[in-house]
Amino acid sequence: MDVFLKTDRLVLRRFTDADVDNLVRLDSDPAVMRFLTGEPTPRDEIYYQVLPQILRDYQVSSAGRFAVIEQSSGAFVGWLSLQPPQDGSVAEVELGYRLAASVWGRGYATEAARALIHKGFAELGVGRVWAQTMAVNIASRRVMEKSGLTYVRTFHQHFDDPLPGTEHGEVEYELHRADWAQRESLGDIT
Repeated sequence: MDVFLKTDRLVLRRFTDADVDNLVRLDSDPAVMRFLTGEPTPRDEIYYQVLPQILRDYQVSSAGRFAVIEQSSGAFVGWLSLQPPQDGSVAEVELGYRLAASVWGRGYATEAARALIHKGFAELGVGRVWAQTMAVNIASRRVMEKSGLTYVRTFHQHFDDPLPGTEHGEVEYELHRADWAQRESLGDIT
């Protein structure tokens, strides 16, 4: 297992070709996909596009998307990412997370996000972490806030086939390295 980082309860590791079924199961849950696409990601899309892109990203950046493994069970429970832009730079990376509904409410997303953000700023040279979600996705917004990100703006995008709640817009949150360092020095990471 190519471990990227560990928390008290989780291991974040690099994805491998063997993770197709894990991603298919995760993206097949309607609850997981509710605020994303509203429908399952087809297996062929995961096999031919999603997973190959995750693996390519490791070749151009120290950041990326990482499989989340529950230490107590050894089970794949989702993924978290500090996703760099296509050029692989880490000046600005997007925090992302997708966890199985069976582990929601355990604090895993916040625990892993805090650890990933810390590693990003302390070891990878990240300058800014940002994240966005639908304004109505309160659980995801709470993870962002508990991970130390602050609200930046609400904005509206056009979608040909909008999901319920799209009319309320998208929200963006962020955390800059200087703000993180100040909070870290005060022991005030939320």
